[in-house]
Amino acid sequence: MEINLNIAEKISEKCLEKAEKINVPMIISIVGDDGRLIIFKKMDGALPVSIKISQAKAYTAYALKMRSDKLGELSQPGKMLYGIDTVCDNIVLFGGGFPLKVNGEVIGALGVSGGSVEEDMSVAEAGVKFFNNRYTNSL
Repeated sequence: MEINLNIAEKISEKCLEKAEKINVPMIISIVGDDGRLIIFKKMDGALPVSIKISQAKAYTAYALKMRSDKLGELSQPGKMLYGIDTVCDNIVLFGGGFPLKVNGEVIGALGVSGGSVEEDMSVAEAGVKFFNNRYTNSL
């Protein structure tokens, strides 16, 4: 299975629904199994800085096959990935980036930016939950 435009569109719509529900303008980025952008959605009023951040969160989750908030934990001083953000471009150490997995294999990733870290994660989780319920349970 791969994340195609149709699937990315559906995931992003679930994220946008959640962002509208909490009344926070967000930017949604989804990358495929090559780490390249498939879809980008920008709500009216979203912070311009969130354009790059949402894409970097998606890339981080894809490239390291883990949530960006988990990477943040693993990259604190004294931890095994300390300094990763200084040697690799486009790495984000805070929440909002989630890998999209099927049978344990990362087939893409989602990045959300525009609100607080908690809001970004909540919106991203809505997209991941939809993906998991719709696509991974039917395989």
